Amino acid sequence: MAENKDPAVSVCFSVTIDDNEIGAFNSCEGLGLEVVIEQREEGGNNGFVWQLPTRVKYSNVKLSRPVCRDSAKLTAWLCSFASGVRRQTATITAMTGDREVVAVWALDGVIPVRWSGPSLNPDSPKVAMETVELAHHGFLPKGA
Repeated sequence: MAENKDPAVSVCFSVTIDDNEIGAFNSCEGLGLEVVIEQREEGGNNGFVWQLPTRVKYSNVKLSRPVCRDSAKLTAWLCSFASGVRRQTATITAMTGDREVVAVWALDGVIPVRWSGPSLNPDSPKVAMETVELAHHGFLPKGA
């Protein structure tokens, strides 16, 4: 039987915020950035329009998972913002099912902007899911 060497087939995402492990998530969306471009037309130059980079924007990161024991860790972290917002550093680690690290992203200035809990309905056999959305100021270099 051939061994599957593709680490992206079954990936989970472990999240740590300022050395406080929040747990593993099944889904991670929104890791990305956009360079905002300003267009300038130069008089007498009809061949092209100048494309000038102005700033970098980072999209929010959405993490989802079934409700589990680690949900209490996430709830405790979210409740800590009731006494004041303090930006923190988050590390998202993509791992295979065997816990082998595939990739790591460190996010600077993280704050939660949205959390949605499960819909608990006895008529629906769906898995109880929770989702947290994080805003951040950008990526940190490895080891920062």
